[in-house]
Amino acid sequence: MGVSSLGGHTRRIFHEHRATTHDFTENSIYIRDLSDAYKADLRGPFDFVLFEISPASLGKIADDAEMPGITSLSVETASKDIVLANLARALIPALEKPDEANALFVEQMTTAIGTYLVQRYGGRPMVGSDRSGSLSRAHEDLAKSLLLENLDGNVSISDVAQVCNLSRGYFIRAFRQTTGMTPYQWVLRERIDRARDLLRTSNTPLAEVAIACGFADQSHFTRVFAAIVGTTPGNWRRNA
Repeated sequence: MGVSSLGGHTRRIFHEHRATTHDFTENSIYIRDLSDAYKADLRGPFDFVLFEISPASLGKIADDAEMPGITSLSVETASKDIVLANLARALIPALEKPDEANALFVEQMTTAIGTYLVQRYGGRPMVGSDRSGSLSRAHEDLAKSLLLENLDGNVSISDVAQVCNLSRGYFIRAFRQTTGMTPYQWVLRERIDRARDLLRTSNTPLAEVAIACGFADQSHFTRVFAAIVGTTPGNWRRNA
């Protein structure tokens, strides 16, 4: 699956007995099976975010989305999809700076993209689930405890969902329904809260606070802290 981040690109695709021409604008997408023969003339500049999904992964995505049995996606060429484009675009900072990328955020976004793909292009209507949309108190406490023990990001959403005996997609939706936040947002808030405690009660250097709270380095910590709190960690410590 490809998402075009700019316009002005044209493809003339050659099929067995005919050829078709397609103009890609910004936010256009394509979906195709890599096992199918493909030949095309490419014209004009292009910039795509590409996702390759194996058959096994597609099956797991469908199961997590509570749409089991989906084994393929509909073929799309130069279709405009703002939702999918925005989801893909949200991953670009993580691709550009992988050292600063939070594994929970990346997994959460890829899960959202996969769920949207099978729901929109899986060729089957969604079936309503009879399960509650929220986590039980026991599952909520268990999930939060596991996430707090791994604020450095050494646990995945799949790990937490498995401990709760839930699918990854259902867990993310239920966690958000229960807490008002995605798992990544909740973990980020807890990281900032831990950082404020350290800044308020110790003279620990900012670089050490950053590492202790799961950030890649002091620069990464400063950017995230300032975006959420509204000031830099140094200024906040002086005024606390």
